[in-house]
Amino acid sequence: MTDAVSMDETRNATTPGPELTVVVPTCNEHDNVRPVYDALCYALRGVDWEAIFVDDDSRDGTAAAVCLIANSDRRVRCIQRIGRRGLASACVEGILASSAPNIAVMDADLQHDERLLSDMLRVLKTEPTVEVVVGSRYAEKGDMGSMSRHRLWLSRIATIIGRKILRVPVADPMSGFFMIRREVFQASARRLSNIGFKILIDILASSPRPLQIVEIPFQFRSRHSGVSKFDALIGWEYLTLLADKTVGHIVPTRFVGFALIGGLGLLVHLVVLWLCLNITHLAFAPSQATATGVAIIGNFVLNNSLTYRDHRLVGWDFAWGLLSFALICSFGAIANVGIATLLFAQQHSYWWVAGIAGAAMSLVWNYAVTSVLTWRSR
Repeated sequence: MTDAVSMDETRNATTPGPELTVVVPTCNEHDNVRPVYDALCYALRGVDWEAIFVDDDSRDGTAAAVCLIANSDRRVRCIQRIGRRGLASACVEGILASSAPNIAVMDADLQHDERLLSDMLRVLKTEPTVEVVVGSRYAEKGDMGSMSRHRLWLSRIATIIGRKILRVPVADPMSGFFMIRREVFQASARRLSNIGFKILIDILASSPRPLQIVEIPFQFRSRHSGVSKFDALIGWEYLTLLADKTVGHIVPTRFVGFALIGGLGLLVHLVVLWLCLNITHLAFAPSQATATGVAIIGNFVLNNSLTYRDHRLVGWDFAWGLLSFALICSFGAIANVGIATLLFAQQHSYWWVAGIAGAAMSLVWNYAVTSVLTWRSR
């Protein structure tokens, strides 16, 4: 009898989950946490909501600021990621941590208009056929605000490329401000690339079927506080995302990036070799050694900054990584020469066939081993 009463009391004490989860990815956004929370409280009055801040191991106390608020408001949660970085993957982790039927994604810098969240939710609740509501900067009456001319130009080009290549029928597929039904996201979750800073275009391109989308115009605001994370490397990540959605099912995109940088390294090798032989008049052996060393260092730096940006090595890890990369590439060079010589001598192959085969063997070896030993997940 006592147990039955206790069970009834437990059931009566439970409360349903929120109808809306707002996922806010953060990286060094300490001064924006409280303003974002206050803005959500004001904009979502009358809505049963929660906010999940997904922090990429900020060093300015962002996670602590979120936890301080969470201690007094159970609607706020913090997911602190250590050893993992990237806005897209942070959004995915935040969405997967929620059980709400509707999920919104917005930046932590207050450039997105949180006042539209209630309108987005209303669209999803009143129009059953609509599956995604996008805050659009390019829809009629939308505005890019105070974005610099350089960023505006890059954004427009990236939008055009994304729409053409991935055939996404949205005016602003690069928007980081949107709301989606949970079941729609779940249908795309296992196909997502999780690359870079643009999660919406990844979701739309990964969906097994065309989605019903409504765009709501908004005016892009100035950053409230902190420093923008935008840099030239974001462009590389965006191109990597496009490559992954188009050929990633055939060839890993990391391998494509690794191969492209390897080709650039070969060009650098030849240029340095020519300079050493013709400008400094070194003998061939020291010239070849110098060219090889420069190419290896250049390849490592570029791969560390681009191909393995999410596992970027710094400090002593950078030094040890360079050493392991050089050793692995040395074995790759030996394999290159061995395979090419064997084919040329025994199979009577054309010299260029033997050379390509050796280079391919070296490329596969270098990629496979360095991905495990040099840029292993730490």
